[in-house]
Amino acid sequence: MAERPEDLNLPNAVITRIMKEALPDGVNISKEARSAISRAASVFVLYATSCANNFAMKGKRKTLNAADVLSAMEEMEFQRFVVPLKESLEAYRREQKGKKGASELKKKDKDQKGDAEDPEKNRGDENEEEDERMEEEEQNEEEGEEADS
Repeated sequence: MAERPEDLNLPNAVITRIMKEALPDGVNISKEARSAISRAASVFVLYATSCANNFAMKGKRKTLNAADVLSAMEEMEFQRFVVPLKESLEAYRREQKGKKGASELKKKDKDQKGDAEDPEKNRGDENEEEDERMEEEEQNEEEGEEADS
């Protein structure tokens, strides 16, 4: 945990960038306004995290997941953010799958060049692929369970 309350504040540069992107050009932001928004954003993050943690604890889990955060948003009466958050989550997951696929293709190309030299390497790659497949299946099952809740 943080030793001082200031340690829990979000970085001012990040808050300033977000504020500038949300406002039209030419609008200035006072130092007090940036500080107030920064503190409010930090309090919001802490509150949302606490609510999401409550959902994880109800599920007897120690890890917060996206479903916990979405449930927390509804509990905090921020229902209008749930749909945009779900859309962002899906876009993030698609992006990660695309990155993972590209990384795997590069790895396979590299491995195919080296396979002629080291046949033992193939067995390790097959085990890694099986592990990745099992992780994906577990994630899909968790998502299915969350949807059933």
